[in-house]
Amino acid sequence: MGRAFEYRRAAKEARWDKMSKVFPKLAKAITVAAKEGGTEPDMNPKLRAAIAAAKAQNMPKDNIDAAIKRASGKDSADIKTIFYDGKAANGVQIIVETATDNPTRTVANVKAIFNKNGGEILPSGSLSFMFSRKSVFELVLPDMALDELELELIDFGLEELKSEGESLFIYGDYTSFGTLNEGVEKLGLEIKKASLAYVPNSTVELDDSQLEAVEKLLDKLEDDDDVQAVYTNIE
Repeated sequence: MGRAFEYRRAAKEARWDKMSKVFPKLAKAITVAAKEGGTEPDMNPKLRAAIAAAKAQNMPKDNIDAAIKRASGKDSADIKTIFYDGKAANGVQIIVETATDNPTRTVANVKAIFNKNGGEILPSGSLSFMFSRKSVFELVLPDMALDELELELIDFGLEELKSEGESLFIYGDYTSFGTLNEGVEKLGLEIKKASLAYVPNSTVELDDSQLEAVEKLLDKLEDDDDVQAVYTNIE
């Protein structure tokens, strides 16, 4: 993947290690999943995956339970998932996923971050043909042959798997999230993160100086309290 990829990944992992930021984002992901599919994890694969991702970050059980309970509260009805499209220098395309109870505040913040950091927000849907919606699971790299694992997961909707460092990433169509999650659980694999993510159909490769110029924008977006995930076409 090259130095640029490693730089980007290391920087992102360092940010996600800030528990003061990651716990609220994980809690919001749990609340949104519970609101969309119900508060019973056994009946809601997206909620099970969100809980597993939270546990992987050592989120306390009380926080997880509170986030689930919040989904049935009156305040949760106002939380919406909204996506914003944008671009940065050197052909970088960006999709920003937010979960917010105040879209006016969120769009103002996202626009300001793009404008102040060398980017530009685009009309909604501008990048719909440049990314594909996928089920993406990041797993602890298992102690088994990957070709054997691939055969096991194909029946559950696996399209692709690849290892990166100590992680294994598996991909499937967005409609296969529930069945892929079932396969992961059946095989006893440990989930680090799981989501319905936007995966670029083609990528751009940046050198270190180009990446550094874009990194500030990505940092600011990911630090915003309403932003749940940032997807790019960076290799």
